Amino acid sequence: MSDPTPGTREHSRERRIAALHAAAAERILVLDGAWGAQIQEHRLTEEQFRGERFRDHPVPLRGNNDILCLTRPELISELIGAYLEAGADIVSTNTFTSTAIAQADYGTEGVAAELNLAAARLARAAADAAAAADPTRPRWVAGSIGPTNRTLSMSADVNDPGARIVDFDQVCDAYREQVIALHDGGVDLFLVETIFDTLNAKAALKAILDLQDEGRAALPIWISGTVTDRSGRILSGQTVDAFWISVRHAEPFAVGLNCAFGAEQLRPFLAQLAGVADTLISAYPNAGLPNELGEYEEGPEEMSAQLREWAQSGLVNIVGGCCGTTPAHIRAIARAVSGVAPRPIPEVTPTLRLSGLEPFAAA
Repeated sequence: MSDPTPGTREHSRERRIAALHAAAAERILVLDGAWGAQIQEHRLTEEQFRGERFRDHPVPLRGNNDILCLTRPELISELIGAYLEAGADIVSTNTFTSTAIAQADYGTEGVAAELNLAAARLARAAADAAAAADPTRPRWVAGSIGPTNRTLSMSADVNDPGARIVDFDQVCDAYREQVIALHDGGVDLFLVETIFDTLNAKAALKAILDLQDEGRAALPIWISGTVTDRSGRILSGQTVDAFWISVRHAEPFAVGLNCAFGAEQLRPFLAQLAGVADTLISAYPNAGLPNELGEYEEGPEEMSAQLREWAQSGLVNIVGGCCGTTPAHIRAIARAVSGVAPRPIPEVTPTLRLSGLEPFAAA
């Protein structure tokens, strides 16, 4: 069977996006869990990461989870399917490090676009199969856009505050390559996630918005930051509400927090964001903090109970899991929030709002 024409594909995507907005108005949606935790369980060897395609690659590839979209696509499809079976409404692509900047660590920057295209197609096929099996329940694909392993806001040299390894245009160009491939691969929305540097996020948002200006179909944008300590600031220094002011211009479908520490420690900062953002709120925390062996100890029932409390308190519209979470976590979370009303989007009085490290609102 031949692929649908571009026009047919776009029409299908338009219907899915309309269904996404309708579903979000009716219930709390569930995102999938961690890629790393699932991949690590398979204890893949260097040879399995390489596959035949990269058999003679000069740089070790073990640990480059995104390359598995090319070398072990059947495994990636299996993992996506496990999250869908567990109850995820939205599955993310295995592309957290699929920019040329991040892939340069493995010498695979030249296949960054191919990684994103392959990952998006794998997720699209799995989501479509799940939706076909139960037509009453649509499934959606979020294109995962990670923060890269470089920062624009902070110097790479303590002796030179102005030193940067990359500049804004380079980061934006890397994101542009990624978002074009994700768009072409059939994602329903862009997920700019685990943001530790707002300037990096702005580069990603510019790349996405530029596609719209160039005539590509506009897709919903989902923005998720990560706080790095109990002060509630992201690594580049902004408070949660200052961060929101900095990215609100993109008019995101959703904004939220992920990763960081466990659910209990994340709650006050999530409540802070929910109090100021006039859009959907998402949260997908880690399964607690890692122990001395790097293992996450917060089980499905413990974690899901905390997320249910968030839902009952009117804090969230989308929930899921980050580091250490598995299909068992997602199954428990989906059950925990089932039947709980989503957070109503508040009306925010229009006023001048600015932000540096902290917010400023005109009286």
